[in-house]
Amino acid sequence: MLQFTTKILRFKEQGEKTGWTYILVPGSLAAQLMPGNKKGFRVKGFLDDYAFGGISLMPMGDGNFILTLNAAVRKGIRKSRGAEVQVKMEIDTKPIMPPKELLECLADEPIAMDRFKILTKSHQNYFTNWINQAKTEPTKAKRIAASINSLAKGLGFGEALKSLRKHE
Repeated sequence: MLQFTTKILRFKEQGEKTGWTYILVPGSLAAQLMPGNKKGFRVKGFLDDYAFGGISLMPMGDGNFILTLNAAVRKGIRKSRGAEVQVKMEIDTKPIMPPKELLECLADEPIAMDRFKILTKSHQNYFTNWINQAKTEPTKAKRIAASINSLAKGLGFGEALKSLRKHE
């Protein structure tokens, strides 16, 4: 398991990443997990005593990687930008499975199912993770319905979220 200490950072102006909170994982450390890899991959481990899993290390194009810290993670570690955090991580090989409710609904909508099947695994995972992160059953149902409708219209995950925001 890779172990190191780092500071929590936040992007100021970085295109779509503007405002993201993250930790930097130098390429030399990421190479200890997956030698020669330049693409994103999922990791699990601990930030201080907070356990996490299924989070992607994303390449920055300069050989380094970032691990984004969403609100739930920041709340879990009770730290924000500028604080130091103890990191322990390893590759997360646990497969991400779509919720059975999504698969049942996709079975009733062949066009949406066909479009879901042709998505790359990482893009299927965007929908899966979004649905699985719902805190209530009504929110989960709403996200499943939105996913089915978006897929039936030929929208990818990013386009689906933009479309939902326009209608809120």
